Amino acid sequence: MNKPQSPILLDVPFLKLLGVKITKMSDGIGEVTLEIEDKHMNSWKVAHGGVLLTLVDAAMAISARASDPDDRSVVTIELKNSFMQAAQGNVRVEGKTVHQSSTMAFCEARVFDANEKLCCLATGTFKYFKNLPLRQKVIN
Repeated sequence: MNKPQSPILLDVPFLKLLGVKITKMSDGIGEVTLEIEDKHMNSWKVAHGGVLLTLVDAAMAISARASDPDDRSVVTIELKNSFMQAAQGNVRVEGKTVHQSSTMAFCEARVFDANEKLCCLATGTFKYFKNLPLRQKVIN
């Protein structure tokens, strides 16, 4: 019997606001899920495209970090998405690093709806950067 995996925690306020759950972050793979609620929908009562773009961006960024032995942070340089069909019900997004250099990660992501139908296909380029120490704000 498989042991349940503990939740993966990353401090990303926007993902928390949406209710995104990170379900995998290892070996160059990032996976996120979202229970679609009314607040995530467009006027046709399906997942809003902006929500789906956020999910593919997050899954690919997580995969880029999961492929880096130094666990550096990343920023999105380029993101392309193709919408194939409306995403209905809860969604799962699989991100994967397909190539990596010392400064960049090239990733892809796939969005699946509750029926495991492919809804979106995305690619993205992410730049690694060293985690900078927090600067203290000086108030005069």
